[in-house]
Amino acid sequence: MNIPHRFARFGAPAALASVLLLGASAAAVASPTSSTSTVTSTTTVSTVSVAAKGVGHVCESALPAQAHDTLDLIEKGGPFPYPKDGTVFSNREGVLPKQGGGYYHEYTVITPGSPDRGARRIVAGQADHEDYYTGDHYRSFARVDFSC
Repeated sequence: MNIPHRFARFGAPAALASVLLLGASAAAVASPTSSTSTVTSTTTVSTVSVAAKGVGHVCESALPAQAHDTLDLIEKGGPFPYPKDGTVFSNREGVLPKQGGGYYHEYTVITPGSPDRGARRIVAGQADHEDYYTGDHYRSFARVDFSC
């Protein structure tokens, strides 16, 4: 099992302290970076074509239930369903903002009925709640907006 980078870098006590000091969950206090896209249903994620505009946005509430499960596991530090969960995502596609090696880590979003890991992932950056959802195996991403 891989230790999520959020906890490896700052430690679980820092996450707990932020929740206690702020009096709310970290998800409730995270702020969006912008609001350029919207979602059309609870199962459809609005993303912008990689070639056109880069990364879109999706409300946390609009993510599939399995993505919520994955985000919860990331916050808890696992256990993760697949051995590759928590491994470094190299951003070879160049879709996400450029960062140094090891900045991003990927986690499987279980796809019911799929015989393998499927195409859905959460890719998490090192910043707190810097999570990106992809439902098409890295062709497009939507940054998760925890404020809606």
